[in-house]
Amino acid sequence: MKANALTEGRRSDFFNHLKSAADSLSALAWIAYSGKECGMSMPIAHVEESWQMAEFYNNKILVEYKSKDPNHVEWAKAIKELYLPGLRDYVKSNYPLGPVWSPTGKPAAAPPKAPTAAAPAPPPPPPASLFSSESSQASSSRPKEGMAAVFQEISSGKPVTSGLRKVTDDMKTKNRSDRTGVVGASEKGRTSSPTFSKAGPPKLELQMGRKWVVENQIGKKQLIIDDCDAKQSVYVYGCKESVLQIQGKVNNITVDKCTKMGVVFTDVVAACEIVNCNGVEVQCQGSAPTISVDNTAGCQLYLSKESLGASITTAKSSEINVLVPGAEPDADWGEHALPQQFIHVFKDGHFETTPVSHSGG
Repeated sequence: MKANALTEGRRSDFFNHLKSAADSLSALAWIAYSGKECGMSMPIAHVEESWQMAEFYNNKILVEYKSKDPNHVEWAKAIKELYLPGLRDYVKSNYPLGPVWSPTGKPAAAPPKAPTAAAPAPPPPPPASLFSSESSQASSSRPKEGMAAVFQEISSGKPVTSGLRKVTDDMKTKNRSDRTGVVGASEKGRTSSPTFSKAGPPKLELQMGRKWVVENQIGKKQLIIDDCDAKQSVYVYGCKESVLQIQGKVNNITVDKCTKMGVVFTDVVAACEIVNCNGVEVQCQGSAPTISVDNTAGCQLYLSKESLGASITTAKSSEINVLVPGAEPDADWGEHALPQQFIHVFKDGHFETTPVSHSGG
């Protein structure tokens, strides 16, 4: 991309400006989102993630020119507002699930062709008063359709069932003469067999230089990502009975729709997210400020001493166990089950929520 070429070679005095602008342009690729299988984050998340790449250099501008030149500070603030909230809010309001393409190849909002010119219609009569009896009679005499007709009949005071026909015995389902217990061969042939979505090809690749994609890996125990940095994210999707090792610091890790999957990572800058999974194990060997588990059944979290202060958020999940190292190097790991049942009590004008504690008798 030409914008990135401007940042190469001899370093300019405006290197941070060029890097901030060039890195932020990847946010415009949200329009290429075509579904989960495309390897991109959803449009809103894509815009936010793209700005994270540019924000590092944008913050450098704010620090460098804070007391030197307010014009550069205003420029840095303006480019951020262009994406957050500008582009993000636009995508959120209009295309949260991605762009919608017209199947006919024509612009979706293209107006229909104007009909051939005809003789001009006579001018309409002057509008009647809003309170005139003629207008009310005309509107009331116009037949209504759908639910409006039902509500009109209810408000008229007449029984709604008065216009229904009586169901005779031969019209009832159990007595219908055209109903038989034998299914013909032609009818059996028309039944459609259930369809199953095929898993896509396995992937382990770096996309656009900023996102590691690990997809559809089955029975692979030696998956390794070792050439990574703190600006890159890792997205693990649709894997089963596999183990992934992330050897290095990354920005974000997402484990989505995986079964019996193991993930071992060193450090994460933002968060490790586990979504729509079943029976997964995740081990942090370094630091992780946030770990979230959403809509997951069965998750084992192994924390290191550096990550004991992590904030763990759970939602719509069950069987979440957290294992922490013992006080001594040779001590056993301590296992803690996170509560999944809560008691809500209305007290002093608000609800107080406490986890259910089970005690043995």
